Amino acid sequence: MGRAIVFDTHAYVKKLKAVGFTEEQAETLAASQAELIDERLATKYDLKELDNAHKKDIAELRRDIKEMEMRLTIKLGAIVTTGIVIVTALVKLL
Repeated sequence: MGRAIVFDTHAYVKKLKAVGFTEEQAETLAASQAELIDERLATKYDLKELDNAHKKDIAELRRDIKEMEMRLTIKLGAIVTTGIVIVTALVKLL
């Protein structure tokens, strides 16, 4: 991940103990919370990086679509031209 999120486990343990948790329960819960925050929680920086990556992907897709549109236009033009040539040849023969 990009930047660390600060989580004061000592203060968290103190708060848990103040509301009736045992030392062991409070420490276990604090360790689990710290691990969860460290491994799973995305920071604003992480989200911004993901957003930038998606914007880049979208720009690439748009470019690919434009290129495909150009190729399809050329192919359609070739098909129409071929059709006109065939019709012209048939008209001359008949």
